Amino acid sequence: MASSPVSLIPAAPAGLTRRAKRFVEVEGLCVPQQDIELHRKAWIEHGIPAAEIDRAVAFQERWGGLALPPAPFYESGPRILGADVPEGSAAEGWWIPAGDCRVSMAYGFMIGPGGEFGIYGSRWAPLHASTEGWVESLALASHARRWAKTITRITGRTVDSLDLEGYEPVPEVLGLTDTWWRGKDSLIALYRGEAVGMDAPGCLEAHVYGGLDKWGLHGG
Repeated sequence: MASSPVSLIPAAPAGLTRRAKRFVEVEGLCVPQQDIELHRKAWIEHGIPAAEIDRAVAFQERWGGLALPPAPFYESGPRILGADVPEGSAAEGWWIPAGDCRVSMAYGFMIGPGGEFGIYGSRWAPLHASTEGWVESLALASHARRWAKTITRITGRTVDSLDLEGYEPVPEVLGLTDTWWRGKDSLIALYRGEAVGMDAPGCLEAHVYGGLDKWGLHGG
């Protein structure tokens, strides 16, 4: 008997906001991925702790195969989320690759020792406290682009002069190096990851989405 075709429509993992859930299920695709459990024995033989393999398996089960629209920064982000062999050591900690880059880049997307989602270039830059935060940031950027009357891009050290008085951090993005801020009629996304991960202050970037009403500011 022929097997049923695999659906390309992803089911959003639990715990996301309604906005991010819609983003994943409407704009994302689900692509078949490898079963990394098949590599467990070989990875253990190469000295990778079982606990780190468990983390990679858990990431793969929750996020593996999810293809999302391009991110507004970081050369559009990972092409497809998916774990691979953990990298690191007992002394430094362990990082799990989070998905292949869309283009050739000087850094990779990784899951950090504490579950953070970030980039690793010349150094580690944890962007969000979890992969959920990364997905929430993509969903918010997509929503803000759709509803903003103006979008202003600010680059380099000028980013540090942005006045955030009257703005509040957007909690659902779980920002670390990168953060989102919500004002009375605008949203600001601060992208500091490349500046930190590549030790390149000139890579600072901010996107200001202006002219937003209540729906534009929150979107569910």
